[in-house]
Amino acid sequence: MTKPSGTSPGVSFFKGTRMSVKDDISTALKEAMKARNQVKLDTLRSALSAFTYKRVEAGHDLSDEEMLDAVRKQVKQRTDSIAEYVKAGRQDLADKEAVERDILSAFLPATKTPDEVRAIVKTAVSSLAAEARNPGAVMKIVMPQVKGVDGNLVRQMVTEELAPA
Repeated sequence: MTKPSGTSPGVSFFKGTRMSVKDDISTALKEAMKARNQVKLDTLRSALSAFTYKRVEAGHDLSDEEMLDAVRKQVKQRTDSIAEYVKAGRQDLADKEAVERDILSAFLPATKTPDEVRAIVKTAVSSLAAEARNPGAVMKIVMPQVKGVDGNLVRQMVTEELAPA
């Protein structure tokens, strides 16, 4: 399957021309090689390496959802690294991680806005009986619906919604 010309990496997968995430990343990798963009090249190679590692670990070819999970994991690792580098006063490394995170984020589908997440949390809280309303029960209902959203943000919203008014 060929990628239509003029589209950015990650776009064709979500607009219906159905390319796998790995194909999108491989195409972007070739473009980064041609452009001699070393940061993008290294970042995309690490994503492909993560796919290979996860495929060996799983023992089967990865589905698109498993590949997206691997990319989400790398984005989260970079987000955590940014926080640590900033805390340690290493802004140069934090900036590099931010660029890498942005490169990888381009291959993920759009995530829900905080308002959409809060609405899902409110619905989940109201669907539970008053005695069953605890953070664990609410998170169990909410997390599958907000895949890709930072779990800490969801946890904070659940805590706020469960707090006595």
